[in-house]
Order: sequence, then structure tokens, then C-alpha cells
Amino acid sequence: MDPVHSGLARQGLARQGKGTMETFVYENPANLVEVFENSVGSYGGNPLLGIRGDSGQYVWTTYSDAGKRVDDVRGGLAALGVERGDSVGIIGKNSLPWLVGAYASYGLGAKWVPMYEAELESVWRYIVQDAAIKVLFVASEEVYEKVSGWQQKISTLKHVIRTYGSGEDSLESLEKKGRKEPVRAIHPAHNEVASLIYTSGTTGDPKGVLLTHGNITSNMMAGARRIGDLEPSSRSLSILPWAHAYAQTAELHAFIQSGGSIGLARDVTTVVEDIMLVKPTHLIAVPRVFNKMYNGIHAKVDEQGGIAKFLFDLGVKNAARKREMAGQGQSSFLVNGIVKIADKVVFRKIRDKFGGRLHVALTASATMNEEIAYFFYDIGIPVLDCYGLTETSPAVSMNSVSTIKFGTVGKPIDNVIVKVDTSLGDPARGEGEVIVYGPNIMVGYHNKPEATAQVLTEDGGFRTGDIGLLNEEGYLVITGRIKEQYKLANGKYVFPAGIEEAIKLLPEVANVLIFGDGKDYNICLLVPDFEMLGGWIKKHGLPSDPSELAKSDKLQTYLTNKALDQLRGKYGSYEMPKKFLFLAEDFTVDNGMLTQTLKLKRRMVLDHYGDQINKLYTR
Repeated sequence: MDPVHSGLARQGLARQGKGTMETFVYENPANLVEVFENSVGSYGGNPLLGIRGDSGQYVWTTYSDAGKRVDDVRGGLAALGVERGDSVGIIGKNSLPWLVGAYASYGLGAKWVPMYEAELESVWRYIVQDAAIKVLFVASEEVYEKVSGWQQKISTLKHVIRTYGSGEDSLESLEKKGRKEPVRAIHPAHNEVASLIYTSGTTGDPKGVLLTHGNITSNMMAGARRIGDLEPSSRSLSILPWAHAYAQTAELHAFIQSGGSIGLARDVTTVVEDIMLVKPTHLIAVPRVFNKMYNGIHAKVDEQGGIAKFLFDLGVKNAARKREMAGQGQSSFLVNGIVKIADKVVFRKIRDKFGGRLHVALTASATMNEEIAYFFYDIGIPVLDCYGLTETSPAVSMNSVSTIKFGTVGKPIDNVIVKVDTSLGDPARGEGEVIVYGPNIMVGYHNKPEATAQVLTEDGGFRTGDIGLLNEEGYLVITGRIKEQYKLANGKYVFPAGIEEAIKLLPEVANVLIFGDGKDYNICLLVPDFEMLGGWIKKHGLPSDPSELAKSDKLQTYLTNKALDQLRGKYGSYEMPKKFLFLAEDFTVDNGMLTQTLKLKRRMVLDHYGDQINKLYTR
């Protein structure tokens, strides 16, 4: 048996078959129903989900109570005619009804189809029709008013159920039906579809990704092993939507499997307050969250000044030195002493702002800026870069606390194999398109056989569309995205994401887009962080209105110089933006310029500011 296959066998997930087409044998439990039932049986009295109540404190639902509600909703859905293979959808944020509806649907062999509440009505309608949703849960009156008449327009939609209030079309009523007519849960096979997740996409209709029970459970278990410390006392503060595969697998399913608990953040604006109440041990987030935290910490320290800033700067400097020396097998009594003092006086206070128990965080969707990753590691909160896609359930590779390699997205997780197609990159560097093999690969795109054929290889791999390489130690480094790269008029290729992330490291910058496709040079669309610039604006006597500030020559010159200084020595002259367009409005989900997972919708931004961009190239 070759090394790859023998390694899989040791993990209990050997590959069977001959040639390139191979079949995985899945670990048990290989379906989400058994995962949930096992945890309800083992951790019944433990808290599962916490929601902040009117008193200001979190109120927790136990595993047993959640299990009873899942049983009731399962019976209610069966009474409405939901059968194996049907689709049940929800439009709503993370909540107890979201969790209950999902696991109740799994127990009937139905597909769970989550949708974002902050989404266009046309997208909801497309998904409801494409997925042939039979029962649709809605979590707000505003959404209910928009979709309540769809049963007459969409033949497959039979019921719209409100997750709030009372009445015949409420979740409360559905649960009463289920208590009267209980239905035992079925245990779906590993190859039955559990979830149909629609990617938000940047152009065209969203694609529905079909993920099986085996896809999700194998990914959840391998990811949990890589983290290595999930247990009943583990707790997460839920920030990201479960409608996306990342938060759904890494947080919802993984924490339930371990008997842990999840506190729901009320809103992105209340995270700082909520984190103090929930006191998480783990945080599942994206780089943007940590970038904001990093900038906030430094701004606060700069504002305090004096001895506090001196100790902070001294501590950060020596913590970095301690890490570097440890990497060389060295140590210094003086350095260690300074770090120990800084930890007691400064770093511990920062950790207390995270609830005092946070010891590891996961981040994905983009690679963390190394400077920020080093900072959090040095103050005692390691942030682990991970990589994956909805189509891979989602995890492909992850760092771990003991084997973290900054600037990489870690090694492939158990049972997942990564290959690199260098024909689409730089063969000399071993760089090319990342192709993934494993039990986590989707069935395909729902109702889109041509799109499926474009990304699934004949030997069972998935073409990610990402450019990367495996370094000499087997760590994966993502260097760009095929669809995002472009060529300047001089023939030079540009991967804009790295340049954008470098500029966004500046605390004075909220968002950035780099463009230059087919042009003589790059330009930069830059959104200032007007809140972080408050002191500077006041000092220079500038107006407070963002629309006026964005036009200020003084502010433009200041930020242009800061941005270019940030890039010098890191990027070639052809990559440096030659002109800047300053914007008063940030890119957001609400204005359609960010996806629900906070990725830039480049085409939307370029279309919206097209006229202003053209002027930069004509004057």
C-alpha cells in the first residue's frame, strides 16, 4: 500500500478501487442525524445554544431540550408531507429554529436549504424554485410579507412557516402537530444529500452545491482532529452565518459533535460586548474580523500613550523576538522576562477583552495578513489559517496550534489529497491550480450538469479555481485566483487580492479594490476608515462629512502616500497603483458589493464606478 493510502487507512478511512477512480469508506457516524442523537444522549444536560435575553444575559438551551424540539419539528414536517429527498428551506439568521429545522429535516432524509436574510428577493425566489423547496421557514415579518404569496406562484412550495409568533402557519403550531404525530428519525446513508448550499457568487445565478451527509461528517471530524481540543467545555461565539458551509461545518456541526456550546452574537456591532458575556474558547471568523480587532487594539494603545504604549510596544517587540528565537532553538532570559511582564500587564488585558478564555481562532475565505497573524499569536491568541470552498464541505487544509506555519493555509486535513496542476501556473515554482480529492467533494451543482463537468475531474477531483503551491514541508500556499488575475497591457500578470490585503492592513483604510485589466497600469479604489481617521481629521480641521472628506486633497495625499509606502519593497513597480479613486461609501452586503461571506464582488464594484474609473485612465 502506498504512503497516501496507508495514511488514510490509519485514520479509518481507506480508499477502495483500482485506477484513478476510487471510493472512500466513511467513518462512523457518517450522517448528521446520528451525530446529533449521540450528543443529545451523551450531553443532554449541557448547554447547546445561547441567545442573549431581555435581561442582557445569555439564556441557554440544553441538548435535551433541543433534541425534544427537533423530534417535534420532524413530526410536524412529516405531517406537512415532507419525505425523503424533499427540500426544506429557511430564510433567516442563526437561531434555535434554524438549528432545529436543519436537524429535523435531516431526520426525514430531506435536504436543508439555508438562505441569507440580507439577500435580494429575486435570489430567494430563484433558490426556492431551483431547489423545489416544499416547506419554507422565515424568521422575520419583513421576509414573511415578501414570500407569503409564493405558494400560488411556485408549484413545489406548499407551506411557509414563521419561526416566530403563533397561529396555524407558525413553528409553534408545527411543533404541536409533531407532538401529536411523532415520527422516528431515519439514518440517511453517507451518500444522501444533507444540504443544498447556494454560493452567493459574483456574477450570474447562484449555484446550488449538493453536499452529502458523508461529505459533511468526514470533513467535520477531520477538521476537529486538526484543531485537536474540541470537548464539552468548548464554546464558540457565532459571528458568521450558518447559511455558509464554513460556519455550518466548523462551528454548528463540529461543536454539536463534541458536546460543546455556541453563543449567538446579536449583530456585528455587538461582538465586543457579546464576547465578554459568552467567553468563548474558540472563534470561527474571517480575516476582516481580526483586521478590525488589530486596528482597534493599536488605535486604543496609541490613544492611551505614555507608559501603557511603551510597555505594549516593548512587549510586542520582545514577544516577536521570543518566537523567532524559539524557531531557531534559542532562548533569552531577558527577552522571556520582558514578555512575562508584558503578558501580565498588557497582553492579559487584551485577552480579557475576548472573554478571557479564548485560546484559538480559525479564519478562512482569505489568507491572514502575516503581520496580524504574528501579532495575535505573540499575545497568546493563535489564529489558524484554513482553506476550503463550499464545494469541499468546506475544509481542504488547516493549520494547527502545534504546527502553525504563517503565510500558509496549513496542510491538507486527514483523508484529503491536494494536487497542483502546474499547466495553469508557474511550473518552475510548482505553482498552479489547486485540485482537491477526498470524501468532502460535493456531488455536483444542482440542476447544472455543464457547470459540474467543468470543475469535477474524471478521476474524482475538484478544480478549485485557486492558484497555489505545496511547499517543501507539504503546507499549502494560496497565491491567487484564476478568475481574479488579469494581465496588464505590458503582458504582466497581476493578482490583485494580495495588494489589496496589504493596503487594508493600514488602520486608516476600510476597503480597497485594485484594477488594471488590459490597462497600462493599476489603479486603486480606496475607502477610508473615517472612524479611525477621526483624530487626524480633527487635527487638520477637515469637515466631518465622508462625502466631503473623500474629496479632500489633504486626505487623498496622506492616504496615497501611506498606501504606496505599504507596498514598496513587497510588490513590483508594475503592480503599484498609479492613480487612486477615493470613495465615501464602503463596500457592503447591503449595497451589493460584498458577498454574504464578505468577499468582494469585483464586477459589481467596477460596474458601479465604471465612469469614474474610465476618467482615471483618460486624464
